[in-house]
Amino acid sequence: MTTLTALGLTAAQGRDATITSLAVDSRDVIKGSLFAALPGAKVHGAEFIQYALRMGAAAVLTDAAGARIAADVLAASDAALIVAEDPRQTLAQTASLWFGAHPGTVVAVTGTNGKTSVSSFCRQIWEAMGLAGVNLGTTGVEGAWAYPLKHTTPEPITLHRVLAEATGQGVTHVAMEASSHGLDQRRLDGVVLAAAGFTNFTQDHLDYHGTFEAYFAAKMGLFTRVLAEDGVAVVNLDDPKGPVVAALCTQRGQEVIGVGRSDDARLRLTGQRFDATGQDLLFTWQGRPHHARLALIGGFQAENVLLAAGLVIAAGADPLEVFAALPHLGTVRGRMELAATRANGAAVFVDYAHTPDAVETALKALRPHVMGRIVAIIGAGGDRDSTKRPLMGAAAAEFADSVIVTDDNPRSEDPASIRAAVLAGAQGCDSLSEVADRAEAILRGIDMLQPGDALLIAGKGHESGQIIGDTVMPFDDVEQASVAVAALEGRI
Repeated sequence: MTTLTALGLTAAQGRDATITSLAVDSRDVIKGSLFAALPGAKVHGAEFIQYALRMGAAAVLTDAAGARIAADVLAASDAALIVAEDPRQTLAQTASLWFGAHPGTVVAVTGTNGKTSVSSFCRQIWEAMGLAGVNLGTTGVEGAWAYPLKHTTPEPITLHRVLAEATGQGVTHVAMEASSHGLDQRRLDGVVLAAAGFTNFTQDHLDYHGTFEAYFAAKMGLFTRVLAEDGVAVVNLDDPKGPVVAALCTQRGQEVIGVGRSDDARLRLTGQRFDATGQDLLFTWQGRPHHARLALIGGFQAENVLLAAGLVIAAGADPLEVFAALPHLGTVRGRMELAATRANGAAVFVDYAHTPDAVETALKALRPHVMGRIVAIIGAGGDRDSTKRPLMGAAAAEFADSVIVTDDNPRSEDPASIRAAVLAGAQGCDSLSEVADRAEAILRGIDMLQPGDALLIAGKGHESGQIIGDTVMPFDDVEQASVAVAALEGRI
């Protein structure tokens, strides 16, 4: 327990209160809770203040609009009222103070694609160096300590509780994914970062942000608001937005480590050679040459690995120790993951690519490793940005030899209409088919594979369920691929 004053909060009329817990859901309120009534996309949390007070909330944090909505019930209560201009940010900072100690080294990465891979590679590098690290994001908390998460960037109470629990488990290093939703909703505020990374910027989440400008501005909050002025920014300069991010950080006085093929990159990729099992990299750090063998498929993996290396260096690690760890990196779950291999040598990969750029990047990156044809299975999620659907189809048609359009997570939408939009963009492919059932699509795709071919199953990656309506049906692309290969080759 503690007081509002100890948490740095000032209530109306100088009231103070002893706080027993923090809650953003009125159903989680107990006697003495601080209830945060936050503005939402459809409903303001102030509508639930009356319920929170009935459950014994000792204080309410909201904005001016929320205070007006619940004016009557607040006036009839003894609960302390804190009105903040940005209650989400205030909640995040309060949660940080409430839960206390965080691991000593925390880095975060934002961008449309690559966040999970970069954060996982950071954790793997730390592990190879003998440090207790975790990555936190889309795949939950993984590494020295494991914990499931519902969101890529959890809401502040969950996030700061998890960081405190990780500290209690002996975790000293954390690499976090910073989603645009999480940044826009101030979920990371209150986290002390040693460094922050930027991967790339392409179309996604326009259903939430509305415009590219708003989407980009949300991501930039990692550098302009969360990362302190004495923090280090690690930026992919090869992305068109990279130099913009670097200039923004330099203007704030932050040190910038540029990564990529650009002449301006301090961590510069100078050569890549591909084969069936991985790739060799040549790169320079501060002008000095280095070599590393990666057991990773896909040219884009080099960008992710070097960005991760840059973040670990920025957080204080010795560069030579970091580079020595690179050959030990393993495939990230659901990210260009080898799911199965046919008896004829044809390989099946699963990747989380669910944007037009990600589909293009994955297919182009796979091509140098494949002697024969590339078959792609793609779909698009329901209740998400619909404008990207034909663009995903077009990307698959341009960079794969054969395309099968199937269902992804249709959610509340009509699956046939989603497939139709993807198919419309894929008409340029000479070998194009539609198979609604995802399991059947995977079976057919694998059945098409000849020696030297490869199949890319795109869209769901690490996910273990398929969302149809309000129901989550068990479904794992990697597992399904393995079963399909075994069935086709008479092993089951």
